[in-house]
Amino acid sequence: MNLYQKYILPELIQLACSNNRFTEKRQSLLPQASGRVLEIGIGSGLNLPFYSEEQVEHITGLEPNERLRQKASAVAKEINIAVALSTNGAEDIPLDTQSIDTIVTTFTLCSIDKLEKALEEMRRVLKPNGVMLFCEHGYAPEQNIQIWQNRLNPFWKKIAGGCHLNRDFDTLIKQAGFTITQGDYQYMQGPRAFSYIYKGIAKPR
Repeated sequence: MNLYQKYILPELIQLACSNNRFTEKRQSLLPQASGRVLEIGIGSGLNLPFYSEEQVEHITGLEPNERLRQKASAVAKEINIAVALSTNGAEDIPLDTQSIDTIVTTFTLCSIDKLEKALEEMRRVLKPNGVMLFCEHGYAPEQNIQIWQNRLNPFWKKIAGGCHLNRDFDTLIKQAGFTITQGDYQYMQGPRAFSYIYKGIAKPR
């Protein structure tokens, strides 16, 4: 890991993901989490204040980046929910099969290298009656926007920690063995190559 990835990139991620547009998405999604929660890429803990203390029993947060994990640890001390942080990535989730009630992923799946393996692991640890709450930016529906996303993607990945602009999360989530029971896909304010949002709820098939 170079100096940019270790020190600069975490601060840029914190800045980008804490703006009001992202916060509104978190506020509308996170109160639906309940029971034992697994958050994929908990980052600096931006989601933590929006979990319901009445509904959520425990949160396991995966975050390989040390600086982001330290920030999340500080935020976790401010809420009345037990939080355990792990250095594991989503490709190797350190939890028992069918042990989680809710999986949460917000603006994280775009940057996972082995996404199919990660989704397979998420499917493994989720209970049969569990839910996955997701909110991700990805592939736009219009071909002219897709062309730009594909062109920009190789350069964007290098400066944005492996983030992909052209992942079709509706298709990827379904292919991983989930059924999407609720979906709200639309553009946020901003350049269209970066702002098409997949937000919804999925259940294991």
